[in-house]
Amino acid sequence: MLAIGIDPGTAICGFGLVEMIGNRLRPVHYGAVFTDKDMLPEMRLKKIYDGLTELIDTYHPDIMSVEQLFFNRNVTTAISVGQARGVVLLTAANRGLPVMEFTPIQVKQAVVGFGSANKEQVQFMVQHLLNLREKPKPDDVADALAIAVCGLHTAATRRWTELK
Repeated sequence: MLAIGIDPGTAICGFGLVEMIGNRLRPVHYGAVFTDKDMLPEMRLKKIYDGLTELIDTYHPDIMSVEQLFFNRNVTTAISVGQARGVVLLTAANRGLPVMEFTPIQVKQAVVGFGSANKEQVQFMVQHLLNLREKPKPDDVADALAIAVCGLHTAATRRWTELK
């Protein structure tokens, strides 16, 4: 099974494609869609849409895992992240891709085993689980890979439960 994990953001929209073969995880492709702060907001969202559409059309993932919006004190940031998240969900819907959504705590629990893990712990575990030579950078990419791993583990658990 191939999952694409997305850490939505307007400036940096991290993505990670991870394949699960048996109980092994294999990184397929990862990176980010970057937009310039000087771009018109609608053009930033279009660039995210186009970039994710191209990834989905190229790699044909089975599922998309997306981080749920974590609302902090900055309302402006939350709104722009919410817009990017909407574009991510629209991209999945337009390509018929099932979506699984996870809170940051669920992702950390799945990858690190501790819901209050910090960024460094998540990066370390993603590097270890995927046998990467270096920690994925920026944080948005490491988070997207962690979100993909969380989705794969959840899908595998659901399949196993259905077989019982």
